[in-house]
Amino acid sequence: MTIQKKVALLFMGLTVSVILVLSGAVFYFVHQFTFDDFYKRLETRVNISSQIHHLNDRDSLGMYKEIRQRYLERLIDEKQYVIKPEVYTKGKTVKGVPRKLIDNILAEGKSRFKANNVFYAGNIFRFPEGDAIIVVSATNPSGLSELNDLEQVLIISFLISILIVYVIGRRFSYHTFKPVRKIIKKVNTITASNLHLRLEDYTGKDEIAELTQTFNNMLDRLETAFETQNNFISNASHELRTPLAIIKGEAELTLKSLDKPGADLHKNLTEILNGTQSLQDIITSLLGLAQSGFDGKKQNWEHIRADELAFMVKEAVDHIIPANNLSIDFSALPDDADKLVTQGNINLLKLAISNIGLNACKYSENKPVTLKVYAENNSIIFSVKDQGIGIPAGDVQHIFEPFFRASNTGKYEGHGVGLPLALNIVRLHKGNIGIISKEDEGTEIRVMLPVYRGE
Repeated sequence: MTIQKKVALLFMGLTVSVILVLSGAVFYFVHQFTFDDFYKRLETRVNISSQIHHLNDRDSLGMYKEIRQRYLERLIDEKQYVIKPEVYTKGKTVKGVPRKLIDNILAEGKSRFKANNVFYAGNIFRFPEGDAIIVVSATNPSGLSELNDLEQVLIISFLISILIVYVIGRRFSYHTFKPVRKIIKKVNTITASNLHLRLEDYTGKDEIAELTQTFNNMLDRLETAFETQNNFISNASHELRTPLAIIKGEAELTLKSLDKPGADLHKNLTEILNGTQSLQDIITSLLGLAQSGFDGKKQNWEHIRADELAFMVKEAVDHIIPANNLSIDFSALPDDADKLVTQGNINLLKLAISNIGLNACKYSENKPVTLKVYAENNSIIFSVKDQGIGIPAGDVQHIFEPFFRASNTGKYEGHGVGLPLALNIVRLHKGNIGIISKEDEGTEIRVMLPVYRGE
């Protein structure tokens, strides 16, 4: 059974239960009011009968009887009983009056009683000539008829309400789960060949919006992992072939030169060493690129201050390029320190931003490079701006592809792995990278990371 049907049945069950309780309450209170009203009418007749029984004045007696006949209609099967307590206590019974009723009157002074659709009301009165129990009985077919009619109306209404509630419940659950069905339909269209597709964002903070965001985050990780795997497979053999060919060629040349006088073995061995170092650098870069596309588990994640991370990046760049001209700009830091806190792996983020800073220093030949930190639209932004060679317009769209190098970087050493690795790390932290560049004028790369808002 689908959740939609379960919700519809649950909705129907709860609503029907409420209707059943309300119907029962209505019937109960109407039942009580009808019987109580009839008992009061009987008690009125009991009181009038007591006055008639007490009076000896014929004029007054006639007046009471006239009032009774004029203003009190005679009830169906109405009967009146006057019982002497001392006679009853001798063991005699009164025909037509239940024994339990008289016992209750003697014990409490008055009582109501119902037996076989006959209603009784009685009181004991103290007269100078002696005590007397006066009982009036009658049937109430009109009240019972009204209750029967009410019972039928409630039953029919209850059955009709079940049908109405079921239809409403089905429509309610259908519209409630419409976004879920839309998500399922969209997810079913996403395969390994179109992992760039994303679910439509839902506004609000409900479970649907959270589910959509969770799916999109999962797709981000999957896309990164697939791209990393594909790039690794497609580029590893190509990139490793060149240094291996150099090592093999130089080794063969060295072997042939062993028997030749005056051979420059030092040069040959240096080439082999350089090729080996290049091969080691490529393998290290490939492994780093592959590991940056892991499944996204928050291993060793912590709260990170953006200003502290900037100092760590500067320290890392100084260690690799001591003569760099990279400076930190904190002029636009927000007043609220909480807007500078993000969450992530500080070593990975330092590696990503350091790679961008090292590229800026290398391709600007140590001209001034600025690392600016500021906050904007719930994001922490690291802006690395240089005055270097820039990137040709046709190469910008490929700059984050592994092992791609711009057409104007031929005289600079590198493997084209730094920026793709940085992009993978930033994506892992639910951030993004933007780039603005103009050839021969410089490049600005912005790393945008989300501000930590708490769990």
